[in-house]
Amino acid sequence: DFTMTLYLRHYWRDERLSFPSTTNKSMTFDGRLVKKIWVPDVFFVHSKRSFTHDTTTDNIMLRVFPDGHVLYSMRITVTAMCNMDFSRFPLDSQTCSLELESYAYTDEDLMLYWKNGNESLKTDEKISLSQFLIQKFHTTSRLAFYSSTGWYNRLYINFTLRRHIFFFLLQTYFPATLMVMLSWVSFWIDHRAVPARVSLGITTVLTMSTIITGVNASMPRVSYIKAVDIYLWVSFVFVFLSVLEYAAVNYLTTVQERKERKLREGFPCTCGISHSKTMMLDGNYSESDANSLAGYTKNQMVPEEEKQEKMVVHLAMSNESNSSRKRGLKGHVGLRIIQNTHAIDKYSRLIFPGTYIFFNLIYWSVFS
Repeated sequence: DFTMTLYLRHYWRDERLSFPSTTNKSMTFDGRLVKKIWVPDVFFVHSKRSFTHDTTTDNIMLRVFPDGHVLYSMRITVTAMCNMDFSRFPLDSQTCSLELESYAYTDEDLMLYWKNGNESLKTDEKISLSQFLIQKFHTTSRLAFYSSTGWYNRLYINFTLRRHIFFFLLQTYFPATLMVMLSWVSFWIDHRAVPARVSLGITTVLTMSTIITGVNASMPRVSYIKAVDIYLWVSFVFVFLSVLEYAAVNYLTTVQERKERKLREGFPCTCGISHSKTMMLDGNYSESDANSLAGYTKNQMVPEEEKQEKMVVHLAMSNESNSSRKRGLKGHVGLRIIQNTHAIDKYSRLIFPGTYIFFNLIYWSVFS
């Protein structure tokens, strides 16, 4: 719906209202004379509500010229329907029209036309809407046919509205993009930090659901897909895939660790290396602890029932100097840190941002 307040002015000539005058250029009357003379029975097609202003008196003016020309003006507020297409919302432009037509007189009895074409329509240059930018006004006219009554002249006031996008950028697009980028942070978090990655994924999914619900709550219930729906749902899919990505990483890591555990159980602890001492580290020992435990065997350190609960790293410690043992320990610890990042996380750091940027390029080139 749209509501418009306008001054509707009719011009016609009625010789019965002509009068001889040498001093008066015209005579002006109020609405009381309108009920006693003939006036066009113009009504607004497809209007839902309309009224003539009556404060402090009826806003109607009748001006009669000596040759019988009549100017009939009234101030009206009308609410009419506009067939809008929201398939490109909120990057859309809408064209609405206000239609005027005689109710009783066909085109054989009454001809309606714009007095000066597009110049007949004059608007206030200060008109501004909170959600739309008025691009242009123009007038047209054509015949309308009714099967039971005949052909009628119909006048159109057409205006094009372009929606302001800045509000939706701040309230919809920008938050959705930030949520997608926030979901990518989990790719840089250690896959063993289960609470951190799961809570981050669930939070972004719930936030995207809230954004989608808020946008749809303020929109008409339409049966087709809008442009904003495409962007939000694709963003939601990206966030959801980041959660599934961690599920895949966690599952594959568990399978890999299970295979490694079976391989360790199938070989002796010394791994076939003679004249060396074995040591077990679970990742929580410092370098000094490692040096102090270098002379102990596996059976002296860990009971049999705790074997399956620790990540075991076997280091072959020969009778080398302390400096060489330190360098070897640092090398093994560095290798273990590198292995903490799963291959899927490495690929996701590139695939997810690259795909989302490609989607944005296509989206804004199509709808903008």
